[in-house]
Amino acid sequence: MYQHLSYQITDFVSLVTIDRPPVNALNRELVAELGQVAENIETDVAAGKVRVAVFTGKGKVFCAGADLKERLNMPENEVATAVRGIGAAMHKLAAITVPTIAALQGSAFGGGFELALATDIRLLAQNIQVGLRETALAIMPGAGGTQRLTRLIGPGNAVLWITSARLFSAEEAVRQGAASFVTPAEDLLPTALEIASEIAANGPVAVRQAKKAILAGLNKPLSEGLELEFECYQKTIPTADRLEGLASFKEKRLPRYKGR
Repeated sequence: MYQHLSYQITDFVSLVTIDRPPVNALNRELVAELGQVAENIETDVAAGKVRVAVFTGKGKVFCAGADLKERLNMPENEVATAVRGIGAAMHKLAAITVPTIAALQGSAFGGGFELALATDIRLLAQNIQVGLRETALAIMPGAGGTQRLTRLIGPGNAVLWITSARLFSAEEAVRQGAASFVTPAEDLLPTALEIASEIAANGPVAVRQAKKAILAGLNKPLSEGLELEFECYQKTIPTADRLEGLASFKEKRLPRYKGR
């Protein structure tokens, strides 16, 4: 189905693996496939097949960002369209209604790190580096980096990251809040899948509504955010899963949630 991605589902967890050697650079085809896989995940969410999505890569680089060889041969009037296309694909990833996890087995630069920023949770392998390198090429992040990174680490740190074009170690990224965990490389994917399984075991409607309340409430005044939270909570009240949660607690057993 995909030329540069693989997509599989196991126990309600979808795993997307980027595989475009040598460095998983974002050419037109890979960008289109990322947008398509986001749509496919949403279709599988609606069908009750997916409750969490994990993104990782093959090789020594998670994603090197835009394919600069392709960009070199691109007429100037097509550049803005290409950048807009990458941003649109990242927006589709960010809009996935279930939690998303990026497991960076290798370094991520520019648009590759913007891809990771479009997910909810980031896990980094030890000894990798991440950064937004665009200003070193006399451009700037154009696929959400200035906005998503700033919301994670604050404006001062974001200005440092972006205007210096510096690369940061996995440990530095976690300390500044740009990622959640650092693990040995061999533990990275198992850890990501363990977290995904923990999420998938919880009430699917509740998880989706909680993500909506968190992200949609970010830029609202507190009073509006609290109202949004209550509206999202109300969506869980008439579900069979809520009653199953209460029953499993009473009967001291694991719940069997159906997503309805």
